[in-house]
Amino acid sequence: MKDKQKLKNKRFFLLITFLFFTSYATSKIFKNVNYQDVSIVGSELFSIEDIVVNSSLNFPTSLIFVKSSYTERELKKNLSLKNVSVFRQIFPFGLKILIKTRTPIAYGERLFKGEKITGFIDEDGFFISLKYSDQENLNKITSKVFGWKENFRETLSKILNYQKYNDVEFITITFSPNGFLTLEEKSLKTILLGFNPKRIENQLQIVNNMKNQIRENNILEKIDNIDLIDPNNPKIKVFKP
Repeated sequence: MKDKQKLKNKRFFLLITFLFFTSYATSKIFKNVNYQDVSIVGSELFSIEDIVVNSSLNFPTSLIFVKSSYTERELKKNLSLKNVSVFRQIFPFGLKILIKTRTPIAYGERLFKGEKITGFIDEDGFFISLKYSDQENLNKITSKVFGWKENFRETLSKILNYQKYNDVEFITITFSPNGFLTLEEKSLKTILLGFNPKRIENQLQIVNNMKNQIRENNILEKIDNIDLIDPNNPKIKVFKP
């Protein structure tokens, strides 16, 4: 009998506990989130105001109505983030935003509504606004990108990563408004690559090979520009005395 009574008491206690936490969770889910209930983790570059301006979040709003996945996509795109996670929390109550920023490896310039915007580029070719750029290790950056556009991102990433693992150093990477690509290599000077992004890997390999060959022949100082628009027919223009 005593065992049955203990079992009943235990079940009753668990039921009361369950009902209490269910009631507590329900009340918190519908509670309004305000600015003071938002915490940002992973970067000190961003304020809550930056989060609001660059997303559809509008405070106060009920916790249950916060669209976490949609907000993550907005912030990742608008703030050029590597990754971002938005968590709705009941305890402690509020929103927790985990941010992973992109690492700048080149200076960058782009045009937006006719205005020149300065910032940085990461290894994936993403443009990072100057305001939201991690300032650490900027003194190591030597490359500059001009004319950045979203559709040049993949090509740009291939160039920057090729430079990282090979004996080439691109001082400038320039896209004209119509997409013509020109590189300025530290030793080879001006390199014309043209419009076709499908050729970029082959062109970069040729640049590396040519640099090694030309260095051996000691004629680097005589080069004016290299035309690799047709990688099957490379042309070297030299200074004429």
